[in-house]
Amino acid sequence: MARLTRAQAQERTRERVLAAARTEFVERGFRDAKIDVIAERAELTRGAVYSNFPGKRALYLAVLAAEAERAPIPEVVAGTTARTALGAFARAWAGRMPLPSDDPDGTVPLGADLLPEVLADERMRTPFAQLMALDAILLGLALEQMHGPSAAGRRVRAAEVALTTLHGASQLAAAAPGFADPFDVVSACEGLSDLELGSGRGDEWAPPHLPYVPRARPAGRPWEPPAAIDAVRGTAARLTGDGVVAVLGLHRLVAVEEAVRAAPPGSVVTAVLVSGEPGELASLARLVVADVCRCIRLAFPESAWPRLQVVHDETGAVAAAAGERVVSDATEVAVRVAGRRIVAHAEGRGACHAAASA
Repeated sequence: MARLTRAQAQERTRERVLAAARTEFVERGFRDAKIDVIAERAELTRGAVYSNFPGKRALYLAVLAAEAERAPIPEVVAGTTARTALGAFARAWAGRMPLPSDDPDGTVPLGADLLPEVLADERMRTPFAQLMALDAILLGLALEQMHGPSAAGRRVRAAEVALTTLHGASQLAAAAPGFADPFDVVSACEGLSDLELGSGRGDEWAPPHLPYVPRARPAGRPWEPPAAIDAVRGTAARLTGDGVVAVLGLHRLVAVEEAVRAAPPGSVVTAVLVSGEPGELASLARLVVADVCRCIRLAFPESAWPRLQVVHDETGAVAAAAGERVVSDATEVAVRVAGRRIVAHAEGRGACHAAASA
C-alpha cells in the first residue's frame, strides 16, 4: 500500500476533524460543542485539532462551508425569463428551509448559530456585510443578463431585496416553523425581478470617487497564476486569459463592481478574495458565496451566469502572482492582464476601475 504524502495525510486528518465536528455540532449545537469531544470522536489529540483550525468557531465555519459546497442538488428547472429565473432561484433557496415536520425531536439546524456569532463579534460583521453585497452583485448581474440589452440597467438593488427576503424567510423558518408558506416567498421574489428602484432603467450606480481615480500604472511582467477554482461556476478558473484580476480583502469586496462595469465587453473579470484572518474568515467567505452561487447555477441558464469569477485565495498564492505578497482585509489591488502579461497595475481605492479602464 502506497504511503501518503505529507499533504495527503494533512488533508485526511482535516477531513476526520470536520466529520467529527459536524456530528458534535449537530448533536449539541455550536455553543455546547467541545473541542475535546471532537478530538475524541476523530481519534486525534486536541493539539491535532488546533493544528488544523485555530478555534471552535473556525471549525464551525469550516463545517458550514463544506456543507454548502457539497449540498445535494434539488430538482429545479432553470428559468427562461428574469421573472422565472428569480423564481427558480428562490425555489432552490427555499428547498433548504426547514419545514415544521422536519425536526419533530426539536433538533436545531446546523447553521442556526451563524448569525448570532456574526452579531457577537464586530470583526465578522464587516466581512459578512461585504460578502452579502458580493452575493447581490452576482445575482444582480445574472438578472441583467436575463433582462437583455433592450432592458439594460443595473439590477443589484433588486437582488439585494430578494436576498433580504430569502434570508429573512430562512431565519423565520428556523425560529417559527410554519409561519410563512415557502411558495408565497417564491411568488414574492418573482415579483422583484422587475422592481424599479432608480430612474426607470434598473437602479442607479454612480460612485462619486470614480472621476478622481488615478490611472493604473503601466507594467510588463509575466502573469503566471496558480490553478484555482471559480466558485461561481464550480470549475477551474480561467486566469490566464485577457481581463482584470482584482485582489480584494473582505472589507473591500464591493469594489469588484467597478471592474465589471468598466471592463470592455468580453473581458474576464476575476475577484480574488483574501483575508488577514483566513483561519475563520476564509470559511465564512466560502460559505456565503457557495450559498448564492449554487442557486444561480440551478436557476439561471449558463448563458446568463455572471460575467465575473470568484476565487478563494486562502494561501495568498494568486495574490502573490499579482505582486501582492502581504494581504489584509483592507487589500484593494487590481491588474490588467493581456497576452499572459500584467500590463497595468493599480492599488488603493478605485484600483478596480483604474485597471479595468486601462
